[in-house]
Amino acid sequence: MACTLSTALASAQSDTPGAEATPTQLTIYNGDFAVARTTVDLSLNPGSTEITTTDVTRQLEPDSVVLRDPSGKHAFTVSEQNYDAAVVNQQWLLQKYEGRTIDFQAGSYIDKDTGKFFDRIVSGKIIRAGDQPLIEVNGKMQFQLPGTPLFPATTDGLLLKPTLRWQIHSERAEHFPAELDYITHGLNWEATYNIVVPESTGAGTEDQADVLGWITIHNNSGTEFPQAAIKLMAGDVAKLTPPEYPRARAFAMNQMVAVSAAPEVTQKAFDDFHLYDLHRTVTLRDGETKQVQFLEASDVTVKRTYEYDGSGTFYPGFRNEQADFGAQAGNTQVRIVQAIKNSKANHLGIPLPAGRIRVYRRDTDGQMEFVGESTISHTPSDETVQISTGNAFDLKGERKQTDFHIDARAGTIDESFEITLKNQKEQPVTINVVEHLYRWNNWQITQKSGDFTKRDSDTIVFPVTVPSKGQSTLTYTVHYTW
Repeated sequence: MACTLSTALASAQSDTPGAEATPTQLTIYNGDFAVARTTVDLSLNPGSTEITTTDVTRQLEPDSVVLRDPSGKHAFTVSEQNYDAAVVNQQWLLQKYEGRTIDFQAGSYIDKDTGKFFDRIVSGKIIRAGDQPLIEVNGKMQFQLPGTPLFPATTDGLLLKPTLRWQIHSERAEHFPAELDYITHGLNWEATYNIVVPESTGAGTEDQADVLGWITIHNNSGTEFPQAAIKLMAGDVAKLTPPEYPRARAFAMNQMVAVSAAPEVTQKAFDDFHLYDLHRTVTLRDGETKQVQFLEASDVTVKRTYEYDGSGTFYPGFRNEQADFGAQAGNTQVRIVQAIKNSKANHLGIPLPAGRIRVYRRDTDGQMEFVGESTISHTPSDETVQISTGNAFDLKGERKQTDFHIDARAGTIDESFEITLKNQKEQPVTINVVEHLYRWNNWQITQKSGDFTKRDSDTIVFPVTVPSKGQSTLTYTVHYTW
């Protein structure tokens, strides 16, 4: 049930008419927090002076605040700091008026003589606020509000904006701009990528694609930034979970604004992370989602491969002696994997922040169709991005155990498998068969119908060519010792 405030309250503590907003520098991290930097005009008297600013957010971490003179020419000491998140809502006001009587709007009625609507107003004493308020109405107690509370039009003791207040000691009168830095929550960013590949010719496994990268910024801090110079930090920065400070919820409608014009977004290495600079001052409203294009590349080679992993759950590092362990997985799906080399030779070669990546393919009529999506982790330059975009409709696999023998006294296991791959496409394909040697660390392939490569200490991959409208069979035997 919404509370009602008069115009006098809503207009209190507004910005000074004609005053320009102080630009705020924001470095936004992936972990739903940001570092904000702004300027506070300090006019200090000899001794103690109270300084107040509302140029902060409702989700500020009070113990992260740093107030300093960037020039180092002025000496002062902060003896006390107070922070009020200005959480003015119905619950807060009910608590403020506990023990007092206020009016409630309990619906409306029609005057029979005039036919006009009038509000039905009742008076109630707030005995107790909280999750289950207790209200006295007409000498009786009730455990619910009798209507929408109507609070007196007074701003006494109310803060409509988050406020930082300091007691600052100075030996002499000073007047200078100080730098204010703090950590705030409610700001986050992520990268999204759109890959557009051309019409499939049915031959080959490589396509020349267009790649577009977008930065998406979310502001749910409960605060609007009229002028914000934004940088984005990419990487896994350690951040402890902060204590719960009073916060106001952001009730603003979620808006999405796309910005793609110049200047160009740049990136540089910073410490052990990467810093992206938007090189522009933007308005970042509360509840708004803003998008900025940071990557555009053409003729990017995308290699499509197929992968069949027919084994089930396995636990590496433990000796598994059960005959049917992992042998009856039943997976028949062949996974589609798109690989992109993040190199300058492939028209990329920049650190790619983690995010969602979507793949589209053009049809014969030129229309673009969605063919899958996945996520990528932070990817340095010259690394390969692997995108799993779904399962191939016309490719199937079947895996079965054909032999198993264990000699517990000798400490050996011999196990054989047969993998059948079927292809209903109009052209031959190569499917990478992934096998996990999960029974023990010491193993040797003693028989195989095709060559393999070793992916890691307990995974091997067999590339198998499957003819059009046909099938191929792979067999191998592994010998374990312990």
